[in-house]
Order: sequence, then C-alpha cells, then structure tokens
Amino acid sequence: MPIKTLDVENLGKSSNKYEKLVALSKRARQIAAQEKLELEEKLKYFEGFEDEDEFTFNEEQENISKAFEKLPHAARRAVDEMLEEKITYRYPDKEL
Repeated sequence: MPIKTLDVENLGKSSNKYEKLVALSKRARQIAAQEKLELEEKLKYFEGFEDEDEFTFNEEQENISKAFEKLPHAARRAVDEMLEEKITYRYPDKEL
C-alpha cells in the first residue's frame, strides 16, 4: 500500500496543527484499544474447550483474526472521522 500524504491544514476546524495531530493520535489509540478488546472478547469464547474439535476451533479463530486484519488501520479511521468532523476535542481546564 503506497503512503499518502495528508494535508493537515484541511483537517478539522482548529488552525493549530499540533492540536489536530494530538486529537488524531488520541482517537487512533482509542480505536485500536477498542478493536483489541473486541478481538480478545471474541477469542475468549474458544478458551476452556477440550482438544476434541481443535481443528474447527483453530479455523474459526483464524477467520475472526483475518476479519480484524482486514479492517482499516486505526490511524486511517481516525483521519476519516476527522475529515467527516466526527471528532471533537476540548481543553480539560476550560469551562464549557
């Protein structure tokens, strides 16, 4: 997959590039953590089974893992969310 450059100026409403990048990186980490929890939850189902049908379980686990691998990278999804203006951020010390 080729690397695409990203025009940070056109992302979000803020004029501060640093704020945009920090918001993007935090959102990407949130997405990745959520994805990891979902994967672990789905794979947890297979824990504790005896080895009688190990081949079937391995195949199912492999299919689940492949489905998660096909998802776009967390950073790409965070950029898409910012372009669609779904990401909002604020300073914690400022009153709303």
